Amino acid sequence: MATLGDIGVSALINILTTFAFLLAFALLRIQPINDRVYFSKWYMEGKRTTPRGWGGVVGRYVNLNIKTYLTFLNWMPGALKMSEAELISHAGLDSVVFLRIYALGLKIFGPIAIVALLILIPVNVSDGILFFLRRDLVVNDIDKLSISNVRPRSSKFFIHIALEYLFTFWICYMLYKEYDIVASMRTNFLASRGRCAEQFTVLVRNIPKSLERSVSDSVDAFFSRNHPDHYLCHQAVYNANKFAKLVKKRNRLRNWLDYNQLKFERHPHKRPRRKNGLFGLFGKKVDSIDYYQEQIKCFDKKLTTERQETLKDPKYVTPAAFVSFNSRWGAAVCAQTQQSKNPTLWLTEWAPEPRDVYWKNLAIPFVSLSIRRLLISVAVFALIFFYMIPIAFVQSLANLEGLERVAPFLRPLVEWGFIKSFLQGFLPGLTLKIFLYFLPAFLMVMSKIEGYIATSELQRRTAAKYYFFMLVNVFLGSLVTGTAFQQLDAFLHQSATQIPRTIGVSIPMKATFFITYIMVDGWAGIAGEILRLKELAIFYFKNMFIVKTDRDLEKATEPGGVNLPEALPSLQLYYLLGIVYMVVTPILLPFILIFFAFAFFVYRHQVINVYHQEYESAAAFWPHVHSRIIASLIISQLLLLGLLSTKSAANSTPLLILLPVLSLIFHNYCKNRFEPAFRRYPLEEAMSKDKQDQPPESDINLKSYLSDAYLHPIFRSFEEVELVEVRVDKNQTQATAKAATELSSPSPQSYNHQDEQPSTFYQHCESEPSPTMVYQYEFEPESNVYRFDYEQHYQYYGNRY
Repeated sequence: MATLGDIGVSALINILTTFAFLLAFALLRIQPINDRVYFSKWYMEGKRTTPRGWGGVVGRYVNLNIKTYLTFLNWMPGALKMSEAELISHAGLDSVVFLRIYALGLKIFGPIAIVALLILIPVNVSDGILFFLRRDLVVNDIDKLSISNVRPRSSKFFIHIALEYLFTFWICYMLYKEYDIVASMRTNFLASRGRCAEQFTVLVRNIPKSLERSVSDSVDAFFSRNHPDHYLCHQAVYNANKFAKLVKKRNRLRNWLDYNQLKFERHPHKRPRRKNGLFGLFGKKVDSIDYYQEQIKCFDKKLTTERQETLKDPKYVTPAAFVSFNSRWGAAVCAQTQQSKNPTLWLTEWAPEPRDVYWKNLAIPFVSLSIRRLLISVAVFALIFFYMIPIAFVQSLANLEGLERVAPFLRPLVEWGFIKSFLQGFLPGLTLKIFLYFLPAFLMVMSKIEGYIATSELQRRTAAKYYFFMLVNVFLGSLVTGTAFQQLDAFLHQSATQIPRTIGVSIPMKATFFITYIMVDGWAGIAGEILRLKELAIFYFKNMFIVKTDRDLEKATEPGGVNLPEALPSLQLYYLLGIVYMVVTPILLPFILIFFAFAFFVYRHQVINVYHQEYESAAAFWPHVHSRIIASLIISQLLLLGLLSTKSAANSTPLLILLPVLSLIFHNYCKNRFEPAFRRYPLEEAMSKDKQDQPPESDINLKSYLSDAYLHPIFRSFEEVELVEVRVDKNQTQATAKAATELSSPSPQSYNHQDEQPSTFYQHCESEPSPTMVYQYEFEPESNVYRFDYEQHYQYYGNRY
């Protein structure tokens, strides 16, 4: 059991670590060499292209302006200057609502901490029952500030129950206000957006197979018959995963060719050479440029063959399609209604934002999704309980004194003052943090196996798994394992009737472990988030060994968005700890308040300068956050009910039974009142938005906008380049275009319900299938092969640093 001195050592270590991280960040961020790491969002948006240096060779890497070192902390007020409206425009609604969760924590726990510290601490200290139990239980000064220090059958428990009611009503009031605000922000955000593909498009899955028709013909016939006035076109979904892997390999070769060409331009007197064997380490030395050009030429033939097979073979067409309508109202009706008398066929849902689509999972057969999700649920259940083993070990470190009574041979170790304080006050929280480090990535893989087709949905499902893991292992597991180790000696030497009392008393004693965990994860951990030490090291490594062109440099500094699968569950754990301990051990609340304030400040800075939004879900994650805060309330009430039952408080305990019921009623009301705004799109809003489009969009223009919005990224630019020439002079190029079309494989089609009319639009020649790949495709009529090329960059990067 960590003592007050142990917690002081832990606080000192974490505070020093936090200030060291902040000081290092303040100095590193003003160095030109690190500009792309700490201001990556501005580079991604094109608002900054080069670091701010002072000229010269040294000035490119080191800040030589002495004045900036005197104002190196100006990033702190800078993080608060941008208004919420500006922040929505800059980073999106998802980022703003994510920040509001931290601000909500301050609004909830600030007043609660003041009331609890002023009222409950004196009440708990006044009885002093733990003074008489210290020979049987391991207690410390912090335990004497908790509800465990109140005598059984004491009338003071009415004060705890009254404050539990008061705090519950306050939390529900703040949650209601916040839900109302977030729902209004979402509605206004969606209403203010311009024309977006997802507003007109529905994803249709489990399309029935037909021996007489192809999938595309079936879709066209079904929606032409059932939505004749609004159906516009559809895009078939191809299983192009194999082709995407080939394109990725081909682009690696292209990258090496770019590098060698730029190297040759820099040193024209010497052509680069390499060995033509395995990994370039064996074989005969050949000209590098000629080698990669020949490799790419061979790969182009493979790609053309694979593409033809993908587009022509029916087995590559999945029973799914993106169906577009000529109005938002038509799309809303289709997405939110049952399409067939068989409820398992023609399943419709709103299409995710195009950049939010996780294309690999669209190829998963719909019938296998239920089996996949069942198996993953079993695997998650097993994983949660498997992790109980390391959690128990961590808790044994947190209770060396209790363990010493069972294992006396550890006495020499725990008697060393500083080592004992370090082991009990700092190491348990750090060890638990290390155990949890790789878990979110592993849970994300499990979510992908489940088959969700949107990146935002994958992140929300991963966050849900991680939250349940944190709830069972970090919270409940810490209570159970800590109780078992800490109270083993007392259990063996008292009657069975006293065991429930011992467990009830020991629950608030775990506050010391959670305090150390908050300081490690919530203080030093958040400071590490703004320092971005891992990202900085990776950036240096890539610059030395990987970066060869501008494209490589952009990839090396891609920051990604807010890590919701990890950040949301961790944030909800702090809500859980604050709500559970606000009446039991209120001394924990100031530590949580520091976390919320510090994290809000840090993440606001990161959202403005670092994170680059990968998608926009319009705060679709908020209902999950609200539900888990309500779950924390109910857990708190049940734990307090069980705790008071061990205190022989028969007169006061029944008063708590009503609280969980009231909390569930409140949750159900909020769910019915606000959640439809996150699940459905009102037809009234859809019609209003359609009428606001002035002048009305013609079907031709809308069709041209929607026809390739949901085309698989690797097919996005297969409107051949020669079509540009056709626009200039159709008569002169007609024969050439015809010949080229015969020699090439067919492009993916967007099937149109409306009468075909000539259109002069053509698809842009870039796409982004994933955050790490940018493809460009061209067609060369003279060579009769497709080229999958990057844009050329004419800047050379050697070993930069």
